[in-house]
Amino acid sequence: MAALVTQRVIDVHHWTDRLFSFRTTRDQGFRFENGQFVMIGLPVDGKPLLRAYSMASSNYEDTLEFFSIKVPDGPLTSRLAHIKEGDEILVGHKPTGTLVQDALLPGKRLYLVSTGTGIAPFVSIIKDPSVYERYEHVVLVHGCRKIEDLAYGEKIVEALPKDEILGEIIGEKLFYYPTVTREPFENKGRVTDLLSSGEISGSFGLPQLDPDNDRVMICGGPAMLDDMVAMMEEIGFDEGAVSRPGQYVIEKAFVER
Repeated sequence: MAALVTQRVIDVHHWTDRLFSFRTTRDQGFRFENGQFVMIGLPVDGKPLLRAYSMASSNYEDTLEFFSIKVPDGPLTSRLAHIKEGDEILVGHKPTGTLVQDALLPGKRLYLVSTGTGIAPFVSIIKDPSVYERYEHVVLVHGCRKIEDLAYGEKIVEALPKDEILGEIIGEKLFYYPTVTREPFENKGRVTDLLSSGEISGSFGLPQLDPDNDRVMICGGPAMLDDMVAMMEEIGFDEGAVSRPGQYVIEKAFVER
C-alpha cells in the first residue's frame, strides 16, 4: 500500500437510499486538476480494494469530497456505503483523467454533460474561478432517473452564487439544467435527446451546439457516453486530449455501475 495514503472521513451525507457523498482529510502535498479522478478504497482481507472516483472538491479546498452510488453487491460501494465520521479510507497519490481544461481548445461556451454520479468532476470544475475567465458561459447538465437523485447537484449550484468569493466571479455565467427520465418534472428526457434537439441551449437563449464556439465535457454511464460521442462526431466535434486538445472530452474511468 506504499502508493496509498490513509485519510480520515470528516462527514458523510446520504442523499437517497442509493446516493451518498463524503468528505475526507487531504494531505497538503496532494495536488490535482479540477475534473480529475483518483483511486480510493478500503483494505479488504489485508489488500486494498480500489475504484476510480472523481474529486468533487475543487483543488484549492483543504478537504477531499467524493459522490458515490450504492451498489448492494458492489465489492467496494457496498462497503463504502457504511462509512461514518472518523473512519479511514485509502486514497491514491496519482490523480489523472481527461476532464481537464488543457484537453480543450479555446471556446466561448463550456457544456458539462453528466448523468448520475458523473456530476462529481463537474462539481469540482464549476467551483474553479479560472473556468469563468476562460468561457462566457458554463452550462451544467445533469440527467437522473428520479427527482431525488438531483439533490446533491442542486445543493451545490444553489450555494455557489452565495459564496463570498465565487458568487461575484460566476455572476450570470453559470447555467444549470437538471432533467429526469422516470418522473414528471419541469425538464424531462435523456440529456442526449435534449441537447441534440436544442432544448437545453434554447432554454438559456444560447445557440445550438456548434464546434466552432462550444466545448463539451462528458461523464456518466456507458450508454450515455456512447450516445454522446456519436452525437459529437455527427455534428463535427473532435475529441481532445491533453496531448492534442479538441472540442470535446469524455471520462470513461468511473466507479462501479
